[in-house]
Amino acid sequence: MQHFSARSVLIRTSLVTTLSFLAAAYGLASASTPEPGGEKPNDPALVDVPDQPGLPRVLLIGDSISMGYTPLVRDLLKGKANVHRVGENGGPTINGLKEMSSWLAMGGTDGQPAKWDVIHFNFGLHDLKQLKQGPSGPVYEVPPDDYAKNLQQLVTIMKATGAKLIWASTTPVPDAPLRPMRSEADVVKYNEIAAGVMQQNSIPIDDLFAAVQPQQADLQAKNNVHFKPAGYQVLAQHVADSIEKALTAP
Repeated sequence: MQHFSARSVLIRTSLVTTLSFLAAAYGLASASTPEPGGEKPNDPALVDVPDQPGLPRVLLIGDSISMGYTPLVRDLLKGKANVHRVGENGGPTINGLKEMSSWLAMGGTDGQPAKWDVIHFNFGLHDLKQLKQGPSGPVYEVPPDDYAKNLQQLVTIMKATGAKLIWASTTPVPDAPLRPMRSEADVVKYNEIAAGVMQQNSIPIDDLFAAVQPQQADLQAKNNVHFKPAGYQVLAQHVADSIEKALTAP
C-alpha cells in the first residue's frame, strides 16, 4: 500500500490545478485565434480607398470571405464605382447591429451616414458557429430565430440610407472537422432564413452559395471555410456582376 505525506498530496493537488488552468487558458486562446486563411496583418481589403468623383459609392459588408474578394471586386469595378468595405471582419449579426451606424457613416460628415448607392451585405458564417453541444443539440453563436430578427433590424437600418441593397448568401463549408465547428446543413438552413427576410423586403439575392458549391472541392481550401485564389475570383466576379446590375437598373 502506498502512503503519501500531506506535503506530497498538496504538491500533486497543486499540479493538477495548474494543469487544468493551463488547459482552460489554452482552450480560450485557441477559440479566439483567427481561422487560417482569414484576416491578415495590414490586409489590403481593410484599407479604405479615396473616392473618384462622379462615380457611385458601393459598400461591402461581410466577414473574412468578403475580405478575400474585396480587392478583386474593386479591380473589376474600377472606373465604374467607388468600392468601399467595412474596416473589419463584419462577424455575426450581433456585431452588425452594434457597428452598423458607424459603418454607414464612412465618408460622411458630422457622424451622418454617407451617400451610398449600393450596399452588398452578408451575415451568417459567424452566426451559425457551433459554440458547444447542448442538451438538445448545438448551441449557436446566434440561434436561428434571433438571426432572422437581427437581419430584419439590419435591413431596416440600411434601407433608411436609400441605397439599393443586395443580399449575399453565405458560402458553403467543407464536410470536415472545423474550428469552430460549422455544418453545411446549417449553412443551408440559415440561408433559407435569410432568403425569407430578403423576399419580404424585396431585396435581390446574390447567391454566392450556388456560385461556388458545384466546384467547392476545387475552389475552397482544404478543411477550411476560406477559398483558394480561384475561388475568390469566382466570388468576386459574381459580386461585381450583381453590383453592376444594380447600378444600371432603373
